[in-house]
Amino acid sequence: MEERWWKRVALRGDRVALVPYQRDHVPRYHSWMQNPELLELTCSEPLSLEEEYEMQGSWASDPKKCTFIVLDRELITGDLAPSLPFVNAMIGDVNLYMNDVENSSVAEIEIMIAEHGSRRKGFGREAVQIMMAFASKNLNIQIFRAKIGDENVRSIDLFKTLGFKNVSHSKPFKQVFLFSFNFLTCDGCRQFLCCR
Repeated sequence: MEERWWKRVALRGDRVALVPYQRDHVPRYHSWMQNPELLELTCSEPLSLEEEYEMQGSWASDPKKCTFIVLDRELITGDLAPSLPFVNAMIGDVNLYMNDVENSSVAEIEIMIAEHGSRRKGFGREAVQIMMAFASKNLNIQIFRAKIGDENVRSIDLFKTLGFKNVSHSKPFKQVFLFSFNFLTCDGCRQFLCCR
């Protein structure tokens, strides 16, 4: 399986850093995903540790998925490098799914701040801004969409503060669909255009 080039990139913001999701991250990620609240907020199903390793491997080789672990920069010791997992600094993940068959410049974006003590501190906002800047500059993504459980008000509000507009609601799936049609209007995203 061919490794995606972005698996060799680390991205740095003021308060968070993003590194590719690696095998070393899986045990902590798996422990997060045992939390019923996170499963509900992310519309996820629990996986065994073995299944989580398989999922990480499939994401790493899938050209349509770009997954980074969100790190708290205050907890990083030493230099930031994409090959170093910094497991102790993990606070969440941010994902891009580039699977729109009609328009390759569209990607779905997701954010999860799993560490409860790291929520409501702006880490998720900065991680989304960094990911949008990276995707716009390097992956030619121009339109971002977010699919969020309609009870996850904090996440919906986060994306709205970044300029996303609510475009539809799926009652059967209890999800809200938000779009950002112009990356450069994303509040604060332009500052991260040179974030490699």
